[in-house]
Amino acid sequence: MRELLTEIPDAEVLLALEPEELAAKILFLLRRRQERLIHFGNLRMELEVGARESAYPRNRLVDVDLAVAEAFAWLEAQGLVVPAEGMNGTNGFRHLSRRAQRFENPQAFVDYQTARLLPKALLHPAIANDVWLSFMRGTYPAAVFQAMRAVEIAVREAAGLPQSEIGVRMVRKAFHITTGPLTDMDADEGEREALCALFAGAIGSYKNPHSHRNVAIDTPREAIEMIMLASHLLGIVDARAAARQAAP
Repeated sequence: MRELLTEIPDAEVLLALEPEELAAKILFLLRRRQERLIHFGNLRMELEVGARESAYPRNRLVDVDLAVAEAFAWLEAQGLVVPAEGMNGTNGFRHLSRRAQRFENPQAFVDYQTARLLPKALLHPAIANDVWLSFMRGTYPAAVFQAMRAVEIAVREAAGLPQSEIGVRMVRKAFHITTGPLTDMDADEGEREALCALFAGAIGSYKNPHSHRNVAIDTPREAIEMIMLASHLLGIVDARAAARQAAP
């Protein structure tokens, strides 16, 4: 792993990196090697020898080794490095996983890390499976469309509106400030208007465009924000539907 010394010639810079940040550096260095089998123990020994010959301070070598060990552990925990088959694996040899081999550049790795920020457990049950799977596959426009379509369907069903009612007009009817079946008439008028606008805006901005044309969503972060909004809106619909059923 001598290449790491060239990539990060300052030991303090290396030690300032979080395990996942250092892991990204190491991953692409391993890819450059184009060696199928990897042995973390051998790589650490190689780095130690190189570090003793480099400008790395000797009193920091133990810390450097620990940081590299943490990065290796992170790569393995994320399934980016997996045991080799047979006796090679038993003897500690690893190789890059299919996902790791698909990373074309560091930005692809960053996108992967960002994608992991969408926790399935925090999503509304209506979108926790299909939407999450679409997102993890990287089909972000499809995931957003599915999430917002779930909102539209939930609003229509909770409000008891016919299938012919769709889109922005339907959600405005469901949350109309004076006649909406899902409107909390005890709330301040301004709050009723705001909630109606929130649902109409979400459907109009994030569901309808995807229904009619291909809409680019370039980053997983953008998709996460839209999906979490849909999850929040579904929670509101649940609350308003429960209140409607409990009403005399």
